[in-house]
Amino acid sequence: MTDAPPRLLRVVGLAGLTAIALNGVVGAGIFVLPATVYRLAGAASPLAYLVAAVLMALVVACFAEAGSRSDETGGPYLYARDAFGELAGFLIGWMFFLTRLAATGAIANAFVAYLGYLAPVLAAGAGRVAAITVAVGGLAVVNVYGVRGASRTVNVLTIAKLVPLAILIAVGLGAIDPARVALHAPPALGSLRQAALLLMFAYGGFENASVPTEEAKDPRRHLPIALLTTIGAVAVIYVLIQVVAQGVLPGLADSPTPLASAARRVLGAPGAWLLTGGAIVSTLGSISAVILVGPRLLYAFARHGQLPAALAAIHPKHRSPHRAVIVFAALVWAVAVFVDFARLAALSAVCRLLFSAGVCLAVPVLRRRRATPPAFVLPGGPVIPLLAVALSAWLLSDLSVAQASAGGIGLAAGLVFYAGQRWLGRARDQRR
Repeated sequence: MTDAPPRLLRVVGLAGLTAIALNGVVGAGIFVLPATVYRLAGAASPLAYLVAAVLMALVVACFAEAGSRSDETGGPYLYARDAFGELAGFLIGWMFFLTRLAATGAIANAFVAYLGYLAPVLAAGAGRVAAITVAVGGLAVVNVYGVRGASRTVNVLTIAKLVPLAILIAVGLGAIDPARVALHAPPALGSLRQAALLLMFAYGGFENASVPTEEAKDPRRHLPIALLTTIGAVAVIYVLIQVVAQGVLPGLADSPTPLASAARRVLGAPGAWLLTGGAIVSTLGSISAVILVGPRLLYAFARHGQLPAALAAIHPKHRSPHRAVIVFAALVWAVAVFVDFARLAALSAVCRLLFSAGVCLAVPVLRRRRATPPAFVLPGGPVIPLLAVALSAWLLSDLSVAQASAGGIGLAAGLVFYAGQRWLGRARDQRR
């Protein structure tokens, strides 16, 4: 009698899934966005955050229903595969993979930039490479040793990144100048649209929690709660942060470090250091969440025969997809070190819209197939999924040439990779 192959462990609870989602959303962006949004929307900036949150909630709700139908690792890849077949599933999964890879590379660059405020030697050259190597390598080791430690690391970093923001909100709300946050006239719709478009990407990252569901205790019930809680909590945090920043900082539009500058005004020099440290922890937390999630996507691809089977291996002791962790961490390191931030941001933006639209389209199809009964069902029939798809199409229509080119190249690379994998598979079958 042979021993059964090792399996992933179901140990991540509701708090863990919520932390993964929160860590994906609250990253480096919120530490610089208040200035950019204020330049676009002025006093109406908090309203722009609310508009973007309502629009993104449509997409989040689609993920919540799709996720409530599955307890298998893979997230968007599996939803699209079950709804539309192997090719569509691979391409949606590929877009999701590129989004996570590009976003993590960009966040790693933001991480070393913030470190540079404390130790300039780490912001460039060999110091930069060393800092990225230690951060990515250390988190990869934690993930190889198992999902328990990886999930706890995400939980701790989530709390650590939220504490400085909570302190700034609590102190800053008592120090705002009401005249700076008062809206005396209706906002210009064009400016509000531009600001909301920018913020749609700031609300992304929640989908991380949809991937490691095979290691969650009750994913079909807990995932919808985690996703909907995250979008609600982040909307409140973002709006209050914007109110504080524009209420206490007269030169907000021109500030390169709006939150650190706002904290300096209300808390003195220690406040600026607190928010700088918060930015470092926030970026590190985002990297930790993706290094937990990204390898599980490679694992799902490999288990379905769309990547080498070696990536589906599970460590017999630690019960982690250890080979997938090592490969993903190596890819993140290479992207962070050798690709510039602007290209990574462009690729991440368009890929996110494509795989989000794919998941929203999958929801009505999965309903008709009546496969696994969902634990969460959206009201209104097809209305919310179709609105979410229309929103994604609207945003795609406003992409820059650089973003559209990056997305097109990414999609073409996925098609080439898929065709190559199919050809290799047929060649192996013929040899047998």
